[in-house]
Amino acid sequence: MNKTPHYLNDKICLNVLANSLENAKAIYEAAEGHVLVGLLSKNYETVEAAIKDMKTYAETIDNAISVGLGAGDPHQWKMVAEISKDIQPQHVNQVFTGVGYTRALLGQDETIVNGLISPSGTAGLVKVSTGPLSSLDKPALVPVKTAIDMLKDMGCSSVKFFPMKGLSTKEEYRVVCEACAAEDFMMEPTGGIDLTNFEEICRIALEAGVKRIIPHVYTSIVDKETGETKREDIQTLLEIMKRL
Repeated sequence: MNKTPHYLNDKICLNVLANSLENAKAIYEAAEGHVLVGLLSKNYETVEAAIKDMKTYAETIDNAISVGLGAGDPHQWKMVAEISKDIQPQHVNQVFTGVGYTRALLGQDETIVNGLISPSGTAGLVKVSTGPLSSLDKPALVPVKTAIDMLKDMGCSSVKFFPMKGLSTKEEYRVVCEACAAEDFMMEPTGGIDLTNFEEICRIALEAGVKRIIPHVYTSIVDKETGETKREDIQTLLEIMKRL
């Protein structure tokens, strides 16, 4: 089964949520395949239940699955890794400290595994203490390049920069993008991204020289009544992506 995302112009792929198989199919079609559909481990009682359900999604949308934690919950890290071992998805979301375990369980280098680092309030420094225990301690702040090298040591594919809160952490984000470009690393901006700031957030990364980005656009494009990600918003995002 395909383990490589479909990047538009070989540089950008969306990451959005789906609340049903039908919604996932609609998203995949609207994005013309340039999308990873987020399925959250937190929504399942057991690893086995998640695997059974996610396999159906995988068969329907060419395995364009992103196994998620659920609002970045560090306590889901092990469940995510164990689900991914069986599913072998195109993409896995993981806390910083869970990357090595996840890559080892996957047993291959094709699946994208991101590592969650967070803004620190100081451009050039990022918080890497995003695991279930470390997130409760005093924040561990390290230089961006060091964080990326640590992620590479663990078999990571990309930085997940979360929570960005839209453009409110713009200067920190720009420095992270520049470091990713210098280190030939992928970038996944996440948190507070919507139809109004999507283009600028993507453009900052591309202008910094990041070769591939996976922007996560979540609740801002979810219909509050149905819980579905809106097909028309995916189409709007695709049009923006085509301009970049």
